[in-house]
This record gives sequence, C-alpha cells and structure tokens, in this order.
Amino acid sequence: MLVKFRPLMATAAKARAAAAVAASTAAAAAAERDEHMHYKHTDACHHLRWTAKESYEYMYARPWSRVVDFYADLVRAGAGAGAAGLAKLFGKDEKDYTLDTTGENYVTTSSEKQTATISTKDRGGRWERVTFKIVLSYHGGSFDGWQKQPSLNTVQGLIEKHLGQFVDERKAKQLEARSLPIEGCAVVAGRTDKGVTALQQVCSFYTWRKDVKSGDIKHAINEAAPDKLKPLHVSEVTREEHSSKVLENSEHNIKPQSFDVAKVDEILRKLAGKTLSYKMFARDTQASRSVGPPTECFMFHSRAAVAKLYSANEDYKEGMKVMCVELVANRFLRKMVRVLVATAIREAAAGAGEDALLNLMEATDRRATAPPAPPEGLSLVDVGYEDFSKQRCFIVD
Repeated sequence: MLVKFRPLMATAAKARAAAAVAASTAAAAAAERDEHMHYKHTDACHHLRWTAKESYEYMYARPWSRVVDFYADLVRAGAGAGAAGLAKLFGKDEKDYTLDTTGENYVTTSSEKQTATISTKDRGGRWERVTFKIVLSYHGGSFDGWQKQPSLNTVQGLIEKHLGQFVDERKAKQLEARSLPIEGCAVVAGRTDKGVTALQQVCSFYTWRKDVKSGDIKHAINEAAPDKLKPLHVSEVTREEHSSKVLENSEHNIKPQSFDVAKVDEILRKLAGKTLSYKMFARDTQASRSVGPPTECFMFHSRAAVAKLYSANEDYKEGMKVMCVELVANRFLRKMVRVLVATAIREAAAGAGEDALLNLMEATDRRATAPPAPPEGLSLVDVGYEDFSKQRCFIVD
C-alpha cells in the first residue's frame, strides 16, 4: 500500500512575521509545551538553528487559512476532484491524475462476478459476506480527524453512522441487545489527524446482506456532510481481491528569518529509495512501536517545490506562492509527515547539509527534531495498491 501526502505551506517572508498561533488555544499551547524544550545540537550550524519554540511559532505564523480554503475548494469541486485537483498547481494534465473508475480494481464484470460466486460458493462463513471499497475525499478543517471518538465530529463516526442502514439483521440485533447504535464498521487505509484533508482516502465496509448496491452506499455517504465529505467511488470487491490487496546571514549570532525551497528539496531527496527508522520523527507513539521494525518506513519519493495557490476568493486572484512537499511511502508513523516537513524547513534555514535528516535519525531524543507542522497544510492525496510509479508523482525533474 502506498500513501501519498503532499503538505502545502507558504514560503517564509524575508522579514519574520510576528509569532501568531493559528487558531491557538490554551489547551493547544499546553499540548506542545513539552516539545518546546530546546535540544543542544553540536554541529557547525547549531547557532543558526531555531529552537523548538521558535520553529513552532514560525510554522504556525504562516497563512494556513489560505491553504485550508484551497483544500475546501478541492473537496467541493464537482463530484470531488481527488488528486486531479492538484495537477494544475504543477502544470500537469488533470486527466493523468483522474481517479480511474474503469480499471480492474474498481469494476467487476458479470463474468468475473460469476467466477467469484462459483469459487466461494462452498466456502461459507466470511466468504459469503459482501465487501465494498469506498474512495472518498473530506475537508480536514471540518472534522476532528478520522478515528471515531466519543463526542467528537470525526470522519469515521459520520460514515459509520450512515452505513448503519446497510447492516445485516443479525448484527443489528446484537448491537441493540448491547444498547449500542446500529452503525456499520469502516476500516481505513490510513488514519488522518484533526485538520488533515484527504483527497482520495480509501476505506472498506462489509455486510452479509445481498441487496446492498454500491450506489446505495455512495448516496448515503454523500448525504452525510455535503461539501465537506464526498464519496468519489464505491465498488464491490471479491473476497480474493480484498485479501491480496535563499538565505543570507553574515553574522553568526543572528538566526535566519527565511529558507530556500531548493535546499528543502535537496534535504528531502536523500530519504528516497531507503528503508529507514523514523522514530525520531514520530510523536505520541506507544512504547512497543517506538523501536525496531515498527518504526521503519520505505520512502519511494520525497520532493519539495514552489507552486502558486489560487482561490475562488475575489481578494486572492493573483494567487499565493507556496512550498509543496510530496512524500510517497509504504507507511507513515504518527505525526511523522508533519515533523519531517517542519524539521526539513528548520534545517534548510540553518544551512545544514543535505544529510541533515539522515543525521538526525541517529539522535537519541525526539527533541532533536522540530515540533510538528500544523495539520491544516497536510493532505492525504492518494492510496495505492499497485507498484509505485513515478509518473503519478507531481514533483519530478
């Protein structure tokens, strides 16, 4: 499984803006306090490197509302633009990134269905249930993340509530007996944090009912939260399918106020094509998942480039210059993408070498990396089940 995240963020102004935390609250500030403790770096550019507090303030002072509006426009566009909505940022043909609803992963022909029926006819049990693949987009600013949590407006909670009408009778009785609401169960490819947008998220839902159609599920989800959550495609999958699948600083005591996007790109490139432990870039992970193989990820693609962000808002017709970071990996740890982006910016601003992120992986304290960048700039663009193809990437040479 490939998961593609492309965080967008405005390039830093040459004169540093006043520290302002976007949508800050006392609780949010308290949550980040532990990460503001400064780590003592000893390399040649340690005197130019932002402290954790300075890095946090710098990242949160960016005009994230413009990025949030952009993502909201993508989710609202037509039936959901998906990854294709980002193509024009990089001068790409939208057709090359349009969600494929004609391939074998989305359509099962009548002959294939007949074969699947014969192959599973005598198996019984779980082989008799019907599984649906759901591709959807949602606006991160409208939800408290993906994962279902009590009293919070989450994507999973909303979807499962509307899938309740497709639950089979046996499960419905079991839920009623336990005084639980009749809801479906949506299993997602990768959870997203609060504020993170998804353009082509993938989840699955199964039922023992044979009368449920893909169109029924799509219609139900489409009514859940118009303009905030959109099902792009829903398809039935067989059991077999489901199982297989530029800075200038002359004085050393003056810290940088800006960074070079080309330098960020140079630093990120060093991650591609390697299986590495990203434990220093993870946050809030369980102790059992903070060491060894659970921390290892293979990065297929890691690039940064300048793009121009346009908005439907009449006040922003000229567009805003932003930096876009595109990461494609087999998996991501909790908050890993946001920490990677913030740290790459910090290291670029300090003038660190191209191996800066690789060197930080040898650290023994997570304070060596920067606090996570705001979630508003992050978007899960696509989830893939086939071999990685660079042609599907936006930022290429």
